[in-house]
Amino acid sequence: MKATWEKLENNQGVLTIEVEEEQVENAIEMAFVKVSKKVNIPGFRKGKVPRKVFEARFGVESLYQDALDIILPEAYSQAVDETGIYPVDRPEVDIQQMEKGQPLIFKATVTVKPEVTLGDYKGLTVEEKDFSITDEKVEEELVKMQDRAAELNVIEDGELEKGDISIINFDGYVDGEAFEGGKAENYQLEIGSNTFIPGFEDQMVGMKKDEERDVNVTFPEEYHSAELAGKPAVFKVKVNEIKRKSVPALDDEFAKDVSEFDTLDELKQDIKNKLEEQGKKDEENYQKEALIEQATKNATVELPEVMIENEISNMLQEFEQRLSMQGLNLELYYQFSGLDEEKMRDQFRSDAEMRVRTTLTIETIGKVENIEVTSEEIDQEIENLAALYNRNADEIRQIFGARDGFEGLKNDLMIRKTIDFLVENSK
Repeated sequence: MKATWEKLENNQGVLTIEVEEEQVENAIEMAFVKVSKKVNIPGFRKGKVPRKVFEARFGVESLYQDALDIILPEAYSQAVDETGIYPVDRPEVDIQQMEKGQPLIFKATVTVKPEVTLGDYKGLTVEEKDFSITDEKVEEELVKMQDRAAELNVIEDGELEKGDISIINFDGYVDGEAFEGGKAENYQLEIGSNTFIPGFEDQMVGMKKDEERDVNVTFPEEYHSAELAGKPAVFKVKVNEIKRKSVPALDDEFAKDVSEFDTLDELKQDIKNKLEEQGKKDEENYQKEALIEQATKNATVELPEVMIENEISNMLQEFEQRLSMQGLNLELYYQFSGLDEEKMRDQFRSDAEMRVRTTLTIETIGKVENIEVTSEEIDQEIENLAALYNRNADEIRQIFGARDGFEGLKNDLMIRKTIDFLVENSK
């Protein structure tokens, strides 16, 4: 087989591939064996008709498509390896020559991974940011723990206050007409959580159990549902139940109840230690993200549209997986958000483009700097993953081996090593 690559504009090029006549003949024979089992010719059982008889009746050309189906995938894959290109989309195939006793010649127009022109990526600086842990941050964590440990008491006679949990029925109207998603029963809403339309929760303050009230609000201009954005609405609200948090005192008894420590001071010190540990990780991630962003901004690359679209599809799939963890799916999300797949894809486009641009930049830096991943590093990563997921290392190895022969894992490690290189070579 012979293959030549001609680079065109816009990250496209043409592979010209010539397959020897012997391989073509073998494929035609395989096609004949397959087809002959399905045709009826008087005087012959299915699968027993001689090829000469078949060709005399139907013509050898009737076997070409099946023969091409056999030849093309392998020939194209071999040509890609031989020319060293990296396709990012399916090729457009044009058959130039297909004749019995002659080589097969075809052209494949291919979109390939773009070349990146790197800018500055060494000696970059990162703007300083304070990640120190103050006493105020420790107190904030204590308050969160205190809030989680709070008991909810049903209030029979009192009025709704900020911080209370209300169980409500509501029915919303715009221009006197009920709208989809504007009605619920026994909905739990924390007053002051700002989860509802601005002004909704404030107007509920002071309501009592079984009280009904009209709440007048205006949907934000940037509201996700275009039909409701910027419009005034009236919600008929009824309070079914009021629950008030009873928070425990912050003392030694509290520390004993929520932790393994005997005193509040010990608990505070443990919180501070954990926050400082997390702060170090946050500082490392901040530095890495800042350096990646700068290196990517300094690089020049023309992105093929197909790579952006593929990344949008990946992001949409990731979003759907997160929804499924909450018991939702995309169809339900589209219903209550007023969006559809096209609008979602538009929302993801900018981030998808940045993702692709960033990945290409990091990969190119890794190649330029000859950053490689050793078999020992792959083995260590498999051991780390096995410990993380409480699985046997051989199981992890089989999973990755079945997917892509460790190429995905190797690529992830290469990217991480390249990012570490950016950090080591920053100012």
